Amino acid sequence: MQAFIANVSAELENLGKTPQGDHLKTGDIRRLSAKLFRGLPDKSTDHVFALCGGLLEQRNWPMGVIAFDFAYRVKAEYDENTFALFESWLANYVRGWGDCDDLCTHAFGTLICQRTALVARVIPWTKREEFWIRRAAAVVLLPSIWRGQYKKTIPLAISDLLMADDHDLVRKGYGWMLKELSAKEPEMVFDYLLKNKAVMPRTVYRYALQRFDADKRELLMR
Repeated sequence: MQAFIANVSAELENLGKTPQGDHLKTGDIRRLSAKLFRGLPDKSTDHVFALCGGLLEQRNWPMGVIAFDFAYRVKAEYDENTFALFESWLANYVRGWGDCDDLCTHAFGTLICQRTALVARVIPWTKREEFWIRRAAAVVLLPSIWRGQYKKTIPLAISDLLMADDHDLVRKGYGWMLKELSAKEPEMVFDYLLKNKAVMPRTVYRYALQRFDADKRELLMR
């Protein structure tokens, strides 16, 4: 493990040595991650998840990007036990909206798509103290919305539970979820917004109506 971490660290250091002195970009880190993953002699989930844990233990942003990317690359092997592992990463290593969205819109969200009944274990996140876990309750449903499985993952129920949340990043998270859902079910989301117009935070409301045409937006904004 230590040799692997040292190699990743060296690769990242070399990646950061650009003539312009630019900061590392997520796209560049993902390309490096793809190369590193191809070079793994053992791509079993146990081995890959152990490497992910080692990377996350470094509490280093680029290594976290690689860890979450590695986890996504073994998505064909997820099972119900994967939920507890990903949830532990969310609780122990995520501390902001960027890492939350990276994990939840790729690996974790894909797991929920594969096993939609696991959404029942997401519901308690809406009451957690950590804002990023409450945000994750909405953001982790985005892949199921994009892939047309939202009828099984109850996004409006999650929205109801987050309705009174006072953290701006949680509000933006479930507003984003409603916006994406409106592309699939415009009438359902339109009716939902009208129903909750008086109690929904303005930040959420503005996010959620962005995909509607001008006429619908005007009706919603009256």
